[in-house]
Parts: sequence; C-alpha cells; structure tokens
Amino acid sequence: MQSLGKENHSSVSEFILLGFSSESQVRMALFTCFLLLYLITLLGNGLIITLIYLDSHLHTPMYFFLSILSLVDMSYVTTTIPQMLVNMVCPRRTISWGACVAQMFIFLVLGIAECVLYAIMAYDRYVAICFPLHYTLLVSRSTCIKMVTVCWSISIAGALIYTVFTMHLPYCGPYKINHFFCEVPAVLKLACADTSFNDWLDFILGFILLLVPLSLILASYVCIFASILRIRSSQGRLKSFSTCVSHVTVVTMFYGPAMVMYMRPGSWYDPERDKKLALFYNVVSAFLNPIIYSLRNKDVKGAFLKVLYGRETAQ
Repeated sequence: MQSLGKENHSSVSEFILLGFSSESQVRMALFTCFLLLYLITLLGNGLIITLIYLDSHLHTPMYFFLSILSLVDMSYVTTTIPQMLVNMVCPRRTISWGACVAQMFIFLVLGIAECVLYAIMAYDRYVAICFPLHYTLLVSRSTCIKMVTVCWSISIAGALIYTVFTMHLPYCGPYKINHFFCEVPAVLKLACADTSFNDWLDFILGFILLLVPLSLILASYVCIFASILRIRSSQGRLKSFSTCVSHVTVVTMFYGPAMVMYMRPGSWYDPERDKKLALFYNVVSAFLNPIIYSLRNKDVKGAFLKVLYGRETAQ
C-alpha cells in the first residue's frame, strides 16, 4: 500500500478544483459577484494604504499596523479569488501540483500573519488606552518593526509546517478538491494514507496560532474595557470605546470561522460548509475591513477629504 501511495503521489501533476455550482448561469452570477467584491476589496484596502502614506497625521503605530493589515488583506484575496474567477469561466478547472503547494503556503502565511497582527493591534490599543503617558515609549518605531518581523517569522514557520506535512502525503485519484482553492482540510481528504497525525498537528497549530493570539486579544480588551469604565467623562468613555469597536468586530468575523475550520476533527469535514466559512474569513473580512475602519474612523475620513478636496476644505 505504501509503494502504491508513493506511485500515486509521484504521478500527481495537477488537481481539479470543483469550486461552486457547475451550472453555467449560477457560475456567471457568482463570477460577477466575486469580481466586484475583489475589485472593491483592492480599491478599499489600497485607498487606506495610500491615505496613511500621504497624511503625516496618520504616521502613528496604530495606522502603521492598519496599513500592514490592508496589505495582507489585498494579498490574501489575490491568492484565491483570481484562480477562482478563472475556474468559473474555463471548462478545465485545474491547478498544477506546484501551484497548489504555492497557493496553500502563501494563503497560510497571510492567514497566520493576520491572526498575529490582530493580537499586535490589540496590544497597541491596550497600551494607548491603559498607559497613554508611556505609549510612545512602549510602542516605539523600533518596537513596531520588531513586532511585525516576529509576526512574519511566525507566519512563515507555521505555514511551512502545515504545507510540508500536508503535501508530503501520497494522494489518490481522481484528484478532485471539493473547494475553490487548495486549503489544507480539503486537500487532506484526497490522501491515500492515514491522516490522524495531520488532524492532531492541525489542532495543535490551531491552538498556538489561533487560540493563543485570541486569548491575548481578549485579555487586552478586558483590561481596556475596565480602564474605560474608570473614565469619569461619558464623552471620554465613548471616544475610547469607539476606537476599539472596529477591531473587536473584525476579530470576531475572522477568528470564528477560522477556528471552526482548523480546530475541528477531520470527521466533521463538510465541503459545502467549509467553502462558506473560507469565503467569510478570506473574502468577506478583507472586503469589510476598509469599510469598518474608514466609516468608524474620523482620522481616515479626514485624510480622505484632504486628498479629495484639498487641505483647507478638509479643515
């Protein structure tokens, strides 16, 4: 059986991504919808990066992390959506073995980076609200660069482990992945070998890369809300609270589906549900991030008006 598995694995040159509905009318409707979502996501996140770069008032740690988040989101959707759009209009919905490995690795790097980045952003808000007098010292430029470097290091290491232990398995035909991209749980279902070790590994990595950052975020916001409640001015409480609402909203949208996907037993696999979950934390969260951060943020809206109408009008 082992030799057969190796033979099958060596013969894999491409996978078939089943994606969504096979009906042409449904596919074209989905194509239009996802194309618009993709373009709006690129436009929204690109606008945030541009505004932060152009407006010196936004050259602060919070907006530095926000620009990194927007860059990650743009890359995140670009890893999956273009391939999905091509497969919706082409009769052969295939992806080569090498492209599948690359897509899986890059998707995981960006997904893990987003997990860690949310924790970093929560720490930034914690220091800003609970220790405002020490903010510039505790969240200095060099500290921000170090945190982002650690974020990418963790992301690359985690993605490597996921990808190597998934793609080294022998795979059996017909090599049809019931998903719209090469995601770990969907690819593992094609393996010709026992995947119980991978299930345990995925759970452990999920605990480290999802639950640990989420615990740090929750701890930060417990301290933040306790600090907000001690503010005597109702206007001050409202202002401090509003700065955190957008972050809490984004974290909830991202972590919930991701934890269901990567921390559940392999026996709970449901391809149709998994596609919807992946859409939510890959496409929907990246689409909503610029809307949430810009609509609830006076600084970003002010920077947009300065660029649009000129400095004097914005003031």
